[in-house]
Amino acid sequence: TNPTKEDEEYVQSILEDVRWIQQGLPVFDTNDGEGNQSGEDVGPWYGKVRKTSDYFDLIYDAAVYLIESGDAFVDELSAEEMREYRGTLTEPGRESPHRDRSVEENLRLFEEMKNGDHEDGKYVLRAKIDMTSPNLNMRDPVLYRIKHE
Repeated sequence: TNPTKEDEEYVQSILEDVRWIQQGLPVFDTNDGEGNQSGEDVGPWYGKVRKTSDYFDLIYDAAVYLIESGDAFVDELSAEEMREYRGTLTEPGRESPHRDRSVEENLRLFEEMKNGDHEDGKYVLRAKIDMTSPNLNMRDPVLYRIKHE
């Protein structure tokens, strides 16, 4: 998430919807024998609002792990090129020409992304999955992008 673009009214609306859905379900029980609360106003939909950006370091480390294991790569195709390479429901996609970069090169570029060395949208991190999958969403999806504000 991009915290600079999040409207508090939108966040509260989501929380209200989740609480409404939760009505009628069994009470969320966090009693673990150590005095933690149990009851109506506990659970992941109460308390401090957590945003993806709160977990930047953890997500970044997971992305580095995927690069090091050969399961992700830094790509520089434009959004239009990515759509073209993705293929269609009846035609398989094509691999990005950047898919086989070395682990070292991917790590260097990813670090540069984090440091803000490139303009927004120049690079993204994509998972190496399957460009022939019948599910278009599984064709090397974008996992990580950085937007500078």
